[in-house]
Amino acid sequence: MTYIHLITGGERSGKSSFAEAEALRLSSFPIYLATARVWDEEFRQRILRHQERRGAEWINIEEDLYPSRHNFSGQVVLLDCLTLWATNYFFDLKEDIDTALTALKEEFDRLISQDATFLIVTNELGMGGVSTSRTQRLFTQLQGWMNQYVASRADRVTLMVSGIPVTIKGSDSTMPLP
Repeated sequence: MTYIHLITGGERSGKSSFAEAEALRLSSFPIYLATARVWDEEFRQRILRHQERRGAEWINIEEDLYPSRHNFSGQVVLLDCLTLWATNYFFDLKEDIDTALTALKEEFDRLISQDATFLIVTNELGMGGVSTSRTQRLFTQLQGWMNQYVASRADRVTLMVSGIPVTIKGSDSTMPLP
């Protein structure tokens, strides 16, 4: 049975650390599904910090567009993160948010058709002011719509606020047992 836990929040709110702890609680050898592309040196350092924080018990898979092509049946999968995954589609499809949203939804649906536990990290971008940048406004729309889509399918949604998890949807009783 597929189980989806969406973990959302602002940048540096503790989303990844919380999701990693949840994944390790559910599995001795969880899968870390990284969606990031290395955009620059600063981002490469950020990726390295994330990798150093994880131990040898993690199975690491890097997949920037099509995670459904991997077999995750029976596994606990931490997808980090939906925002970077959406970024890849957004720029590959030349900022066409309608096409990007359709492609993301289709790939997401293929991914969750697998019998697995998915912990999905995302950023809550729409809580700040409206950007003066057209590109940023378009991406915020795409991200917001995709977050809504995933949340509507999620069994549980957690909002991270200053390192504190706040349950928005579901409860501990909906979590799969380790």
